Amino acid sequence: MKKGGGLDDKLEYYAKDTTDIDRKNGIMQLYGSARVIYDEFELDAEYIRFDSRNNTIFARGIKNDKGKYTGRPIFKMGQEGTSLADSINYNTKLGKGIVYGVSTEQEGGFFSGGIAKIQPDEEVHSLGQTFSTCNLAEPHFGIHFTKAIITKNQIITGPVYMEFERIPMPLGLPFAFFPKPNKKSSGFILPTPQEDATKGFGLLNGGYYVALNDYWDAKITGNIFTNGSYDLNLATNYMKRYKHNGNFNLAYSSTRNGLEGTPEYTPQKNFNIAWTHSQNPLARPGSTFSASVNAGTASYFRVTGANATNDFDQIARNTLSSSIAYGKTFGDGLFNLTSALTHSQETSAKTITLTLPSVSLNMSTINPFDPKDRVGTQKFYQKLTVGYNLEAKNTVSDQESLVFAKGGLSRFQNGFQHNIPISLPFNVLQFLNFNTSANYTERWYFQTIEKRYIRLATSDSVKIDTVSGFKRAGEYNLNLGMSTKLYGKREFKKPIGNIAAIRHVITPNIGFSYRPDFSSNNYNYYRDQVYYTNDIRPGKSVPIANDGSQIVRGANGQPLRYSIFEQGIFGGPSAGKYAGLNFSVDNNVELKVLSSKDTTGTGERKIPIIQGLTFSSAYNFVAPSKKLAPINFSGRSQFTDKLGFNFGGVLSPYAVDFVQTTTGSGASQFTSSSFQEVDRYVWQDGKLPRLVSLNFSTDFSFNPDALKSRNKNMDAVKNANDVNNNGNRTQEQIEQLASISRDPNAFVDFNIPWNIALSYSFNYSNPLGQRSTRTISNSLNFNGDFNLTPKWKIQFTSGYDLVRSEISPTSFSIYRDLHCWDLSASWVPFGQYQSYSIDIKVKASILQDLKLSKRKGFYTRY
Repeated sequence: MKKGGGLDDKLEYYAKDTTDIDRKNGIMQLYGSARVIYDEFELDAEYIRFDSRNNTIFARGIKNDKGKYTGRPIFKMGQEGTSLADSINYNTKLGKGIVYGVSTEQEGGFFSGGIAKIQPDEEVHSLGQTFSTCNLAEPHFGIHFTKAIITKNQIITGPVYMEFERIPMPLGLPFAFFPKPNKKSSGFILPTPQEDATKGFGLLNGGYYVALNDYWDAKITGNIFTNGSYDLNLATNYMKRYKHNGNFNLAYSSTRNGLEGTPEYTPQKNFNIAWTHSQNPLARPGSTFSASVNAGTASYFRVTGANATNDFDQIARNTLSSSIAYGKTFGDGLFNLTSALTHSQETSAKTITLTLPSVSLNMSTINPFDPKDRVGTQKFYQKLTVGYNLEAKNTVSDQESLVFAKGGLSRFQNGFQHNIPISLPFNVLQFLNFNTSANYTERWYFQTIEKRYIRLATSDSVKIDTVSGFKRAGEYNLNLGMSTKLYGKREFKKPIGNIAAIRHVITPNIGFSYRPDFSSNNYNYYRDQVYYTNDIRPGKSVPIANDGSQIVRGANGQPLRYSIFEQGIFGGPSAGKYAGLNFSVDNNVELKVLSSKDTTGTGERKIPIIQGLTFSSAYNFVAPSKKLAPINFSGRSQFTDKLGFNFGGVLSPYAVDFVQTTTGSGASQFTSSSFQEVDRYVWQDGKLPRLVSLNFSTDFSFNPDALKSRNKNMDAVKNANDVNNNGNRTQEQIEQLASISRDPNAFVDFNIPWNIALSYSFNYSNPLGQRSTRTISNSLNFNGDFNLTPKWKIQFTSGYDLVRSEISPTSFSIYRDLHCWDLSASWVPFGQYQSYSIDIKVKASILQDLKLSKRKGFYTRY
């Protein structure tokens, strides 16, 4: 490294082969991997000539023995990126120069070819250059500027036209203006043409983007169709670094079907609101605020075809839900307060549930008898823990039309619930783990109910009156539980095949619970069901008698009772005394096998055969009948990385007989016969417990690499969908991530040459063991993909309902990697939402509007 003198700034230069200095003329020539650094100008080339008198630097490459031009100049000016050229002539004093055959990257795009003249005012005058997002030396496509002036914020050109494979297209523009802002800017969004079988020709997603400021933007887009249908969408994103971020989306649609003049042609008005918000944890330590809102009319996604995307999961979704939540921790972390406004909708039934608000105050469990300055181990009484929880709700659940009608606010129900758990764990004989606990719950309501039973000729009618006024209801229960673990292991001196050992772990649990009968008259929580006179005049409906005949009785002749709190949002105290045992046993079985991958012959690995095989039930000693509860079982197994399954079900210990039942009395007496469970154990008849329900599911991937890739994709989407990140994304990106999270196989991974995955689900239910009460669902789903070539991939998804003998929604997709372009096509061949779409677009987001699309949808029917 040498330093020159006599210059305004320090000159550093280097040459691998030869340095030739002509001091008389002030010319220095560098040969072989030459390098010059002058002020903020850096230059590398095979040949560099520096003229100190004229303050000029010239650089070029050379032709090697094979005639290939190598050692092209690579230069950098200030904070700009690195550029490559055929040759460069630059005046260091004036800050201007001429560059031939330049190739440079700027903000995701590449300028190449032609001549560029660098001006002192940072302008660049260009002649015959091409702009492209393709990073090849010979780009697949580009926008060719015959003449252009490039400034810091804009590009002004003369005639401009597109080139594909260096072939100019016949259409162009006589001049053009391209903004090159260093901040967000507003602008129009070009629509995409589409043809729809019922809506006609349409233009999709056209509109205007508004850059409000550095923290907030908005986009207004719409769809319009020739049959009169249209959609409007407002999407906005906001972000304040280290404070909060989020996005808001409001969509409205007016959809017409059928022919003009028919009832179906009447516009169907629908809307949808989506809002997400996240507060940075560092903004307000100890408090949180978040929002996740998805609400609107029940038929929005179905009628609009998920805003013309034909997304099956969106179209078929049956629920919408929202939550706006605030949380606060105080008292040195002892107390945690959370509050939320929530909403949920059943779109098919058009029901809605609103909770405005729900509040929860939780106190962490404390050890009141354990001093903070304790030394040594805890005494048994110091392990006693006490907690506290408060819940408050104001909620309504009803049909949409009723909730939003006049007087809908009167349908809200509210109440408070306090819960105090007390627990004391201890060990006996070191291996037996005991836990004693007591739980007290108290509920406060401002409304209760009163029932009036009206005896009619055919069947009884029930009238429910709401009674205003404060009422409290308290209940408690006592529990004692014990658990331990039993281990069994068998090692084989000589392995059976590859099996070296088998291990079985049994975890039994047994507990005793006691709860008094809170339906007794002592508590005044329950009342007798009483027949009233059938008189609709206020105050005129009274009990029909006072001699006991007014009391409603069951089949066994016992009076029937109801809880005045049964419509409360937290329910009421339980009826019936309980004193019983609850028991369960959990099983885990695994094999230890010799590993075939271990060349030493001593390697082993474990294979879980049965995981979590659990049987559970309970026995109530004071129940008048059916003391033994149904037997529940569940389990899972994962034999290999490619195959696993889950199962579960219910067994009934009671027999089924044909029983006659008589209801009512006198003229209204009615006798019916049906199969019913009776209070007789099946083993008394020499039978095993009866299978009431069974569910089984499994999935299998023929390619383990694809399964691993899918799991990685799911993890990546989970992290990408983190609400803390959504504020940095546009609404389209958020929707795309959500779509991928619903279908992780939507990732196109060209590194996986093929994959076929199957999933199977079976559900059986037969509560009475009769053919008439039996229901079965049985379905097989499959999806997969394969590479026709390293650049072509085909994906498919489908399934078959084995009970209905119907094919599930089926779709095919084709992807083609075109280096700097993408080609994708999707096809739904049959069904209600049959459609197809073809898109070819530039990969780079800077030219996201440079695309061709062909779509045709059939999702609407009239």
